[in-house]
Amino acid sequence: MISKYLGFDSDYIIIGLCGVLLILFILTIVNIVQMKKLKKNYRIFMSGKDAKTLEDTLIQRLDQVDSLLESNEENDSNIKVLSKNMQRTYQKMGLIKYDAFHEMGGKLSFSLAMLDMRNNGFIINAMHTREGCYTYIKEIIDGNSVIVLSEEEQEALKRAMDPNSNLKNSDEE
Repeated sequence: MISKYLGFDSDYIIIGLCGVLLILFILTIVNIVQMKKLKKNYRIFMSGKDAKTLEDTLIQRLDQVDSLLESNEENDSNIKVLSKNMQRTYQKMGLIKYDAFHEMGGKLSFSLAMLDMRNNGFIINAMHTREGCYTYIKEIIDGNSVIVLSEEEQEALKRAMDPNSNLKNSDEE
């Protein structure tokens, strides 16, 4: 009777409402299953623990996190100090072995350059002769020396300033 006034068939409305009801029924079943799983997981989580024990565990974990944060800050501070100190240590090295007078053999003389990150340091030159061994040291500032360097000392300085040259030339000796 209503369909005559509204101009459409009530069968379509009933079928549509049944479809919506079926969808709602399926959603309700899915919701019930999910709630059962959630309750089961909650029971497992809370088994053997009362609220006080759970609170104590959480407080203990938070204290551990605070301790870790303090340790991390201390480590960061120590790393900064070590990094600052490392810039003053001798980190670069160049070594040249040679025959000082060509009659001795065995390449017993050497020039050793030791530099820090700013290319400051020294070169030790030890010349071996028949009479003995003479050792000289020359200061290096910003990769340069005030005193004139021998060919071997220049090569040792070059190797110290360019670490890749040590890898290439180490096979030559």
